[in-house]
Amino acid sequence: MNALAPTDPMHQAFIAQFPNEAARVCESYSPQEILEVLGGLPGNSVAKILSAMAPSLAADLLGELPSPLLQDSLQHLQPSLAAALLQRLSEKNSEAILQALPQALSADIAPFMAYPEDSVGMIMDVHFFALPEDLTVEKAIQQIRTHTTPHLNEIYIINREQILVGALPLRDLFLAHPQKQLESLMKRELPTIHPLENQEQVVEICNEWKVLTIPVTDLDGRLLGIIDSQDIIQVEKEEATISMQTMVGASKDERALSPPMFAVRKRLPWLQINLLTAFLAAFVVGLFEDTIAQFTALAVLLPVVAGQSGNTGAQALAVVMRGLALRDIRPSQWVRVSLKESYVALTNGVAVAATTCTAVYFWSGSGGLTMVIGVSMVISMLMAGFSGAIIPIILRSLKQDPAQSSSIILTTVTDVAGFFSFLGLATIFSSLLE
Repeated sequence: MNALAPTDPMHQAFIAQFPNEAARVCESYSPQEILEVLGGLPGNSVAKILSAMAPSLAADLLGELPSPLLQDSLQHLQPSLAAALLQRLSEKNSEAILQALPQALSADIAPFMAYPEDSVGMIMDVHFFALPEDLTVEKAIQQIRTHTTPHLNEIYIINREQILVGALPLRDLFLAHPQKQLESLMKRELPTIHPLENQEQVVEICNEWKVLTIPVTDLDGRLLGIIDSQDIIQVEKEEATISMQTMVGASKDERALSPPMFAVRKRLPWLQINLLTAFLAAFVVGLFEDTIAQFTALAVLLPVVAGQSGNTGAQALAVVMRGLALRDIRPSQWVRVSLKESYVALTNGVAVAATTCTAVYFWSGSGGLTMVIGVSMVISMLMAGFSGAIIPIILRSLKQDPAQSSSIILTTVTDVAGFFSFLGLATIFSSLLE
């Protein structure tokens, strides 16, 4: 390693002024030989070289630096980059390094190593494999053999400022000419996501770009980690199950073995709200108490109307909820979505009403009752279809979770609409029911 002997002032000046070129030269040598060079440099020069190296190699070197030089180097690294390199070390080593740093420096780096619970940063893999764009294929393959990671299918390409510039499938790398540079082989259009984004955005990007991994970058485009296919699948599962819980008023934080009192605190408020909505439906029925008392057949048929409208609304709700979750539709498309679901509900309502009218006529022999339940069923199913489409869209427009207890709201609407249309028509046409 005499060409880069750290005792040579000329070489030290070269490293200080041209760190990118120095990093490229260093990458041709073994880690132990590079450490011999870094050991004779000041911390600011070491930081410049580490900043320009492939992250996997830079992290390995950082973990082997003598303690005084390590602390001096970290002071000259950008906090976000220092955090990214420390996260590649074992948790025990990174914690020991942070504790040994001056408090002010540790306080600058630590926030970049912690992310909110539902953020992308919590699930990203920081042990990604990335190589500088100016490496040749031959040197890139050498790096892969030295620092490879399990299940490596694609290499992310960065510039000497650690900024993501492209990606290269492993197959294309091994088929390319040994002297070609990576920048001439890589694909440049890539989806990215910020570590503070909500995990829901992972599913959106995956569906839009049809990718198996998503790179995570900071605001400057610096590569911080990746979301792999297993993480994407896990997020999709969690989003699906969360929607199932929140639609009926259960908290997304609740698990099957959560403490009973935690479940009570999360569920009880929505059950109380549901009770109020049930009283509202009962109030509607109470308005027509005299009509029900006069024609007891109405009480028998009420569940039929309410059940069909409830199922119609639930179908529309499920379809629209899925569309919003997958970003197939946007709130601005509410007219098109609601008209489509209303048309479907109307068509189904006419078909179901025809079957119902036939059964009711043979059961009761009353043409008036048959007409009333047929018309009310069409009206209630039409309103249920429209409500099932518009309720989640309204919640999304109000910046609320569209799954949050939407079924409770929908149940109230469908019950009130079904009861009011059926009993209201029965009151208006009571003379035909006798």
